[in-house]
Amino acid sequence: MHTPSRRGFLAGSLAAFAAAGYGLGADSPKGGKPSSASTTKASGMTKPVDPTPAKPPATPAIEPKTLFLTWQRDPTTTMTVQWIGTLADTPDARVYYAPAPRSSSSAESDATTRPTTGPATQPTPRPAARTPPVIWLTQTALARPYPMSADLKVFRAELTGLTPGTTYQFHVGKNPTYRFQTMPAKATDTIHFISGGDCGVNPHAEANNVQAARQDPMFAVIGGDLAYENGKTLQTAVDFVRNYSRHMVGRDGRLIPLLACLGNHEVDGGYDKPRSKAPFFYALFDGLFRETSYATLDFGDYLSLVLLDTGHNSPIGGEQASWLDKTLAARADHPNVLCVNHVPAYPSYRKMDPEAAKAGEHPKGGTGAANRQFWTPLFDKHRVPVVLEHHDHTFKRTKPLLDGMAHPDGVLYLGDGSWGKLRSPQSPEKMSILAAASRDYHLTLHRIQGEERFHLALDEFGRVMDVSHSGQRRRGLVAVPG
Repeated sequence: MHTPSRRGFLAGSLAAFAAAGYGLGADSPKGGKPSSASTTKASGMTKPVDPTPAKPPATPAIEPKTLFLTWQRDPTTTMTVQWIGTLADTPDARVYYAPAPRSSSSAESDATTRPTTGPATQPTPRPAARTPPVIWLTQTALARPYPMSADLKVFRAELTGLTPGTTYQFHVGKNPTYRFQTMPAKATDTIHFISGGDCGVNPHAEANNVQAARQDPMFAVIGGDLAYENGKTLQTAVDFVRNYSRHMVGRDGRLIPLLACLGNHEVDGGYDKPRSKAPFFYALFDGLFRETSYATLDFGDYLSLVLLDTGHNSPIGGEQASWLDKTLAARADHPNVLCVNHVPAYPSYRKMDPEAAKAGEHPKGGTGAANRQFWTPLFDKHRVPVVLEHHDHTFKRTKPLLDGMAHPDGVLYLGDGSWGKLRSPQSPEKMSILAAASRDYHLTLHRIQGEERFHLALDEFGRVMDVSHSGQRRRGLVAVPG
């Protein structure tokens, strides 16, 4: 289930994406960066869009350093713009947005015509078309307190009613103009995105940010342990957002949206703690995680990401497991349902086996024991093709697994969270479920191509570490509730 057409994938896909080595990491565009970002509450935060043309006011230009994008709902018709800052630094919190003009190459092509018959001639210029004025729509970002700060706020504006598969230009007040792109309504072309986990704010994490942006992904998903602020270190939390904002910019200044799930280092205390113990995570992502610490985001009729909580705010069993069963069942005919969680069901560094019990104590389950008890039977039952795991700070690819055993039609588990943190994994020779493992900082580029998925692991220098393939589930479309 995971033997790829390596030559075809590398020759076509890799050339197109890894070759996108345009200038990245600049502090300001044109390919440049935005700045501030952060979040707050989800529903009820945005005001109705003013459809009348608007001109940016003549306020002093500021450039937030933490600007980033995420989604609270439908990625094909919405985009959420966020940043962290003070009210004094943001005199105009309005987001101005409009469809982006076509590239100059397209305009030049449209401005000439070639004869269809007769001898070859020079292109005949068409009359120059008048460029229509840009009609800017506006959405005011609402500000809410940022955790553990008297001055910082999280600014959020959700832009709705957008056209699927369309590039938009936008700016905040008089700040530089950037771009974003809505996801397509149909997967008529390759869908590609980046995943990883366990980042931090060190140089290795920044190097992987740069490599991720060079692949020009549609979005990035980080499976927990973003900043390592442990739910209590404000500066570390802000530094992570600033680094992401600085580097995660695609071609033509397109900002790369960020999705995330909860990890132990988002939570003060790590495990079995209330939502209030992960203040920085929910300040940014409570738009998606409104009432629970787990959620699903559906992309048209072609992709669903199921973002899970490995016992940090919600128990793995009980309500979350019941929700997971219903969520996967509702998407039984959905072609690509990928699950994302932090602590792995099949760890590559930590031990799976229970620890020996001390006198008078019950034995403790090994890493991922609860996942294997409550979740992996559901992954098997509902034919989930790929699970993205993290936490162990290695590169890992398991064999396809059914009921914990190698099987050609099993689930592929990819991990294990080494965007910016590193450990030495167990060897595949000692751990029979592993197909590949190494001690490398890495991220993974996923490409959904027709009925196949390819997963390309890249190290922090952009070198290809591993290529794997997962076959398509039962084909079909489903109307997902909500």
